[in-house]
Amino acid sequence: MSAAAAPIQQDSPSDSPLLRADADGIATLTLNRPAARNALSLGLMAALQAELDAIRADRGVRAVILRGAGPAFCAGHDLKEMRAQPDRASAEAVFRACSALMLAITRLPQPVIAQIHGIATAAGCQLVATCDLAVCTHEARFATPGVNIGLFCSTPMVALSRAVPRKAALEMLLLGEPIDAAEALRIGLVNRSVPESELEGTVRGMAARIAAKAPRVLAIGKEAFSRQADLGLEEAYAYAAEVMTRNMMMADAAEGIDAFLQKREPRWEA
Repeated sequence: MSAAAAPIQQDSPSDSPLLRADADGIATLTLNRPAARNALSLGLMAALQAELDAIRADRGVRAVILRGAGPAFCAGHDLKEMRAQPDRASAEAVFRACSALMLAITRLPQPVIAQIHGIATAAGCQLVATCDLAVCTHEARFATPGVNIGLFCSTPMVALSRAVPRKAALEMLLLGEPIDAAEALRIGLVNRSVPESELEGTVRGMAARIAAKAPRVLAIGKEAFSRQADLGLEEAYAYAAEVMTRNMMMADAAEGIDAFLQKREPRWEA
């Protein structure tokens, strides 16, 4: 699906829950349920999963931006939808779809940047923690508030506990209180906090710099980063050495090193 990525102010019956716009090797995915603060309904998660699957196979896409339409980035799961179908099978379907979605982002060859304004709560905070990079406005707020409504944020905990220090994650999970952009930056939940007027430019600038790199090298590096993090130190070094050896045999490595030595711009493989 392809559409302009400008913020949408309200839902209409014809609106897609997800918008995609491609330009200069960057795919921008806009969560488009602004009236629901972009809550992750089953429909929105399915649409996002489908686009990620398409992007995985699209060599023209070298970086992805994930953003939200309207006043917020993402308010988490659609609680109204979940309460309308309170049976176990429906709950399993929601959390299974969400887990698959987060794994798809992690395993996507292309780096994904979260562009956050407003709130990112519960599964919305999970999205932020899962993305490879994250930039927010100074006014953004983050929370895993499930404990306050009797539903501990156990699946958001998986991504959060891997993105920030243990005690910072537990404080968010146990207290359920929002943190501001400055605290999110301090604990490493986001990479940068900028004025709202600079958000889009900052994110697109980062995406453009990523898109200028060798796509196959980015893919091998992103996969290696995730895999080595789950290994012991000795095993991690052995794995990383094998990855670097494999990378060194790639045409892009030869081209990049030659370009550096010859003081010219490299010409990467598509």
